[in-house]
Amino acid sequence: MSDTARPAHAREAPPATEPVPVPPPAPAKQRDPFFDNAKYLAIVLVATGHGWEPLREGSRTVTTLYMVVYAFHMPAFIVISGYFSRGFEATPRQIKRLAAGVAVPYVAFEVAYTLFTRWTDHAPDRPISLLEPLYLTWFLAALFIWRLTTPLWRIVRRPLPLALAVAMLATLSPSLGSVLELQRVLQFLPYFVLGLCLKPEHFQLVRRPEVRVLSVPVLLGALAVAYWAVPRMNYAWFFHRDSVQELAAPAAYGPAMTLATFGCSVVLSACFLAWVPRRRMWFTVLGAGTLYGYLLHGFVVQSAKFGHWYDHAWVHRPLGEITVTLVAAAVVTVLCTPPVRRLFHFAMEPELEWAFRRDAAETAHDRAAVRR
Repeated sequence: MSDTARPAHAREAPPATEPVPVPPPAPAKQRDPFFDNAKYLAIVLVATGHGWEPLREGSRTVTTLYMVVYAFHMPAFIVISGYFSRGFEATPRQIKRLAAGVAVPYVAFEVAYTLFTRWTDHAPDRPISLLEPLYLTWFLAALFIWRLTTPLWRIVRRPLPLALAVAMLATLSPSLGSVLELQRVLQFLPYFVLGLCLKPEHFQLVRRPEVRVLSVPVLLGALAVAYWAVPRMNYAWFFHRDSVQELAAPAAYGPAMTLATFGCSVVLSACFLAWVPRRRMWFTVLGAGTLYGYLLHGFVVQSAKFGHWYDHAWVHRPLGEITVTLVAAAVVTVLCTPPVRRLFHFAMEPELEWAFRRDAAETAHDRAAVRR
């Protein structure tokens, strides 16, 4: 029987107040283990490459591995950085995070590296210069600039061709010098912009089994080409830190090598990503601390040079080279662990709320959150 057909005394009186349904809290966004795994494995390759540097002379095999790894380890890392910068709109909250997570660590480690190398390089008069990144800090300067320009790359019609054109012109500009490592900033720019242009489905492509199978002959071919090229090619092109004049090459080589190295690096990065595990691994949690491992392992590398660790003859034999590889991977792994991150959190992720004014939008957002 409907309520309208019931007697008035039989109808249920509505409650005086209706309870307002409270929406459930939004679930915390889950980290994709694939990207954490990729970041960790890439940073291991970065540390391994630095460990191989003193072993290149006299070892064609080590130099071959070094060339192949340098062709894609930083490009892959930068592509992922660009992919996770897609939502950067230069809002006050994002600018604060950029300052705390990139600008402050840059200043802190630039000072720390300068003081440390004064001792290891016997250069007590080396000045502290925030305009000339020392050693590994160039990446922080580059990331700061790339991320600030993200809104621009999101509105131009052809961002990747434009970024490649900028990189090609940079190779022809020796006057860029070492100020903020602009040569590297501009030459690596296309990889960051590529990451901005990628979508989740693009990463799904490299996870397909057939791509993984195809990557094997591609990597083997890259190793064979690199072995052949070691005495014939200047692999400093993959460093992206010098102009064509500084590499003593004809001017036409600059734009040509920009395109060639970009194509090579993207293909090898795809091969690398094809073999990155998709599920949670024992090292997945370390992917959140790769910037710690990146910046801190430089002190170990400098200590190795200061302590003449590579002066022993056995280090330059196959067993020594394998040992150096394993030690480099182990050191950077330890430096990515949560205890180390907690120890250096004050320098890498400082709390700077006290240094910024709260804008009206942020205050309104916090009030709305309290009311919920």
